[in-house]
Order: sequence, then structure tokens, then C-alpha cells
Amino acid sequence: MWKEFKDFIMTGNVIDLAVAVLLAGAVGLVVNGFVSDIMMPIVGYFSGGVDFADMFYALDGKTYESLAVATEAGAAVIAYGKWINSIINLLIVGFVLFMIVKAYAKVRAKKVEEPAAPAGPTEIDLLKEIRDALKK
Repeated sequence: MWKEFKDFIMTGNVIDLAVAVLLAGAVGLVVNGFVSDIMMPIVGYFSGGVDFADMFYALDGKTYESLAVATEAGAAVIAYGKWINSIINLLIVGFVLFMIVKAYAKVRAKKVEEPAAPAGPTEIDLLKEIRDALKK
């Protein structure tokens, strides 16, 4: 059983999967940092300084000064602002990943380009060969 497990772990597919998971985690940190530290402040600036994360509706009908205060008071709240932030994050992350994949595809396409096949003889060259063969 130990040998089977060792053989399974050492196959290329498992190693490739492990590398992909680790890279995905690293790329996820980079993309999340880009979204939270660069893009969200820009979105906040252009939305007039509105912090979507603090938008909520208290189901008990009372007014609270912030989501944290409402949560601390034990009020049931619908935190729709966090949901709006999640949608904005999804759109930004999707766009960033789209750009990464597009750039990767462009770089890969340049590497894959094969040299053009050597041109064969033209029609005129073939006719000349036939003429020369008929002369003989």
C-alpha cells in the first residue's frame, strides 16, 4: 500500500496539480492585493468616497451609525454593501485574470509560430523541367 501511494504521489499529474494549486494561491494573493489596495480606493474616489462595505439595512427598523454598531447590538442586518463590494471585486478580478490570460496567450502564440514551409517549385519551374525533359 505504501508503494502504491508513493507511486501515486510521484506521478507527474499530482506534482503538476500541486504546483498549480500553489501558484494559484500566490496569484490569488497578488490579484486580491491589487483589487483591495489599488482598485477599490479608485472606485471609492470616483463614487464620491462612499464605502460600500458599511451599507446595510437593519431588519429591526432601528437606525445604527455603522454596520459594526448594528452587529454589536445584535441586530439582524442585510449587509448589501458587502455584497456590492463582492460584485465589484469579482468584476475586477475577472478583468485582471482576463488580461493575464490574454497576455499569456499572446506570448505563447509568438513562441508557437512555426517557420513557413519552404516554397515548392512554381508552375513556371515545373513547365521548364517538362520542356527540358521533352528536349532530351
